[in-house]
Amino acid sequence: MSAPTHAPAPAAAPAAAPALSAADLLAFTRRIASDPELIASLPLDPEGRTWIRLDGPGGSEAWLIGWPPGTGTGWHDHAESRGAFTTAQGHLTENSLAVRLPSEGWQSLSLTPDVDRTRRLGAGTGRAFGEHHVHEVLNESATEHAISVHAYYPPLPLIRRYSRTGPVLTLEQVERPADWQ
Repeated sequence: MSAPTHAPAPAAAPAAAPALSAADLLAFTRRIASDPELIASLPLDPEGRTWIRLDGPGGSEAWLIGWPPGTGTGWHDHAESRGAFTTAQGHLTENSLAVRLPSEGWQSLSLTPDVDRTRRLGAGTGRAFGEHHVHEVLNESATEHAISVHAYYPPLPLIRRYSRTGPVLTLEQVERPADWQ
């Protein structure tokens, strides 16, 4: 009688990389923001924002961004991506909403007065946020550039841009990656 034959055990599938948390992204942006050589490599334009795409960790999307005096993003969100940013040089102001908005199905919303938050972020200071975080980022200086590092996971599927008049937030535009890459 011959020994029973056994089929070889199937090879184990490679483990999927764990999803990056907002805290992971913040740790990355802080590390990159502390690299003076990289920060100095960003060309600065006196009139418009400049940027360099970076290799983010674990499949994330990352950017080094230069902010001339008086520039900002306008109100927007990053859809289903969580993110983080750290100021590397200068100061940035983040105005945000401390409320989770519906991700779709609306054009205009009236906000309650208690949802506004403002943070001033100097060099070395960062901020992490979750999905559907609505904010605007500004360089309010009249004379100095600011530079920051941003990271998003998963990579940005879209950016929704809003206008705001008093308490009314209105969806104005939806941008896809081809619009900014």
